[in-house]
Amino acid sequence: MASEFSTEFFSANRIVKADLRAARTPREEDLERIKKEVAKLYDATEVILNVTVDDSLLSGYVLQIGDRVFDNSGRHAIDQMMADKPSLATLKTRIEDYKPAATSEEGGVVISSADGIVEVEGMDRAVYGEIVTFENGAKGMVESVEPGRLGIMLFDGAETVGVGTMVTRSGKRAGIPVGDGFLGRVIDPLGEPIDGKGPIEAVGYNPIEKQAPGILERQSVDTPLHTGILAIDSMFPIGRGQRELIIGDRQTGKTSIATDAILNQKDTGVLCIYVAIGQKASTVANIRETLAQHGALDYTIIVSATAADSAPMQYIAPMAGAAIGEFFMYNGEDGKPASETNPGGHVLVIYDDLSKQAVAYRQMSLTLHRPPGREAYPGDIFYLHSRLLERAVKMSKKNGYGSMTALPIIETQDGDVSAYIPTNVISITDGQIYLQSELFFQGQRPAVDVGISVSRVGGDAQTKAMKQVAGNLRLDLASYQELAGFTQFGSDLDEATQKQLTHGARMTELLKQPRYKPFEVGEQIAVLFAGNEGFLDDLEIADVLPFRAELIEYLDNGFGSLLDKVRAKKIDDDTKAELLRVIGDFKQQFMAKHHADTTGSEEN
Repeated sequence: MASEFSTEFFSANRIVKADLRAARTPREEDLERIKKEVAKLYDATEVILNVTVDDSLLSGYVLQIGDRVFDNSGRHAIDQMMADKPSLATLKTRIEDYKPAATSEEGGVVISSADGIVEVEGMDRAVYGEIVTFENGAKGMVESVEPGRLGIMLFDGAETVGVGTMVTRSGKRAGIPVGDGFLGRVIDPLGEPIDGKGPIEAVGYNPIEKQAPGILERQSVDTPLHTGILAIDSMFPIGRGQRELIIGDRQTGKTSIATDAILNQKDTGVLCIYVAIGQKASTVANIRETLAQHGALDYTIIVSATAADSAPMQYIAPMAGAAIGEFFMYNGEDGKPASETNPGGHVLVIYDDLSKQAVAYRQMSLTLHRPPGREAYPGDIFYLHSRLLERAVKMSKKNGYGSMTALPIIETQDGDVSAYIPTNVISITDGQIYLQSELFFQGQRPAVDVGISVSRVGGDAQTKAMKQVAGNLRLDLASYQELAGFTQFGSDLDEATQKQLTHGARMTELLKQPRYKPFEVGEQIAVLFAGNEGFLDDLEIADVLPFRAELIEYLDNGFGSLLDKVRAKKIDDDTKAELLRVIGDFKQQFMAKHHADTTGSEEN
């Protein structure tokens, strides 16, 4: 009864309640003046003011009525004059031109704060993805919109935001500064440099959440993006605009494949963005050093949200990386929008890894009281990854031919690819490269499992010559592994079986590759051709990798025109004959040298 009476009483008498924060205790006449203004504005019969004193305002007052804030304080005036860090001349002009005036902003009040997530009452017109500013200068993004309250994730200043802190809308969507100046730098997901090399000059601002291009804006993937890794470029080719998942247990070489792919983009015109999510800071520093040593940092941007960063920062890091990539894809070299006559850029984005982003999103969602689903992940975790990876695209001719290729990384537990997050991302991507722990510990590196790895783009992302030499390689290796399993306990093998085992063992050895030594596509074609034609079958297993290394050096030094032919077109009869002759001559030299070395060591 009391509550009903109170509601009817306030409604009938049009009473307005307001909070007034003043720099010093206001005089009675000032309070009466403010009450009259509020009564006039809201057509109220009575105004009730809750007055508090806040020295930090410097002068003036801040009046909050519901979700509206009237800020006529000295601190607000100084903030306005200091916007964008003006020069002294500009600041002087602003002081001279400044006229005190009350400003109305939609605001609210923090009612709870935990683990970088705050709930706010008020700001009823705020929208998802909007940036909000707290009175202490901290910034956050609206992540949850519910009747009567908002869920906001904090980017910084979590330790200074508490219950009662005031917050106001900015009217801006969350985004990241972009520009050519970010190349070669290490930044956080907000675009702030963290490599100690000073500020970065931005030329624009891209929203981190953006609708992926539609069907008519795209075209099919048809241009190879070579990783320089023989096992991948031959059996599981990646094209510009493709989404190829790298999946495997911890410490199986996932990041190494991504790093080699970056190194191989040197002088190709492809810009690279490496997004580190939940990694150790020392790991990110090592990757940066590796890229710098190999001359790859100049065309690479590293976006880092380390394990020490908050869950919101790890959550937005992949989207920030995609936003930077879209800047280069949607614009030509002149900085103007891409078109048929102004080609857009080509970008490779690596998300290392999305498993940790999913964990960060789960933590945020549970703090926001969203209902948990499978493995306690929220129900929209699939949508989170799908809308991110859908932004990888090969643009149509009309839209400038640009492309953004995505290599997401997922970490599995004990090889379980049927877990929730792995199956989600497998279903979103255009194929997966599965790295197996057993192969890794056996010394087969990269430890690619040819049985369940696949590229759904296939031969469309291969040159004609590579298609010829690698056409049956995957099936041959799968048959060899199956046959080797059947015959490991048997001793009586027919000649055909023994020949198949010998050839398979040498081709498997041929695919081994050390880190940070990518092969150019012409070199890959040549060594695969040598393997297919049986040049390796009479070599000892230990001699296969030395043979490959010396063959590549031999071809690079004296047969550059031959490598140009196999890069550019299909291997015709003349090219095949030349390859057979050149590789045959090299093998004779290799065998003679090897025989001489062996004989000399035996005599000693």
